[in-house]
Amino acid sequence: MRKKQKATNNLESVAEKIRLYFCARDAAREKVLRLSREVIRYSANAIRAVHRREEIKAEQLLGSARALLEELANDVLQNNDELAHSGIVHDAQKEFAEASTTLAIVAGKSLPEPEALGVSYPAYLNGMGEAVGEIRRYILDSLRRNDLSLCEELLETMDEIYAVLMTMDFPEVITYGLRRTSDAVRGILERTRGDLTMALRQKELEDKLEQRQEKDNKTRT
Repeated sequence: MRKKQKATNNLESVAEKIRLYFCARDAAREKVLRLSREVIRYSANAIRAVHRREEIKAEQLLGSARALLEELANDVLQNNDELAHSGIVHDAQKEFAEASTTLAIVAGKSLPEPEALGVSYPAYLNGMGEAVGEIRRYILDSLRRNDLSLCEELLETMDEIYAVLMTMDFPEVITYGLRRTSDAVRGILERTRGDLTMALRQKELEDKLEQRQEKDNKTRT
C-alpha cells in the first residue's frame, strides 16, 4: 500500500515564498514613506521661500521634490498599486501641488496642470485649495509692507479657485476630503476680502488727507 504524503510537506516552501513577498512589500512601503516625507519637506521649504520673495530658491526646492515624486512613481508605485493610493502618497502630492500652485500664482504664471506635476486630481485640487491659505498669508505680508499692488489680483485668483472647487461636488471617498478644503477656503476668502477692503479704505483715506495737506500748504504759500 502506497504511503500518503504528509499534507504539510510543502508548507515551508509556501511560507518562504510568502515571507519574501512580505519583505518586498515592506521594503517598498519604507521607501514610499521616506520619499514622501522628503517631498513634503522640500515643498514646505519652497513655500517658505515664496513668502521670503526667494522665487529662484523655491523653484530649486520644487525641482528636488519633483525628482523624488518621479522616483516614487517609476521605481515603487507602478509595481505597488495599493501604495499609490495610500494617505502618505496623497499628502506628498498634495503638498507639492500646494507649493507649485502658490509659486505660480505669486509669480503671475499659468497654473501648472496636474499631469505636468505628476499628481492625482484629488491631490491637485486639495493642494490648490490649501494654496489659498498661503496666498492669504502673502497678501497680509504685503499689507504690512504697505504694498497693495498685487493684492486685489491675488484676491480675485483666490475667488476663482474657490468657484472651481465648489463645482467638484462628488463623494468624499473620491475627492479625498475636498469638501472640507472648500469650506476652509470659503472662510479664508471672506476674511481676506474683509482685511483687504479695510486696508484699501484706509489707504484711500490717507491719500485724501495727504492731498488735503498739500493743498493747504500751497494755499498758505
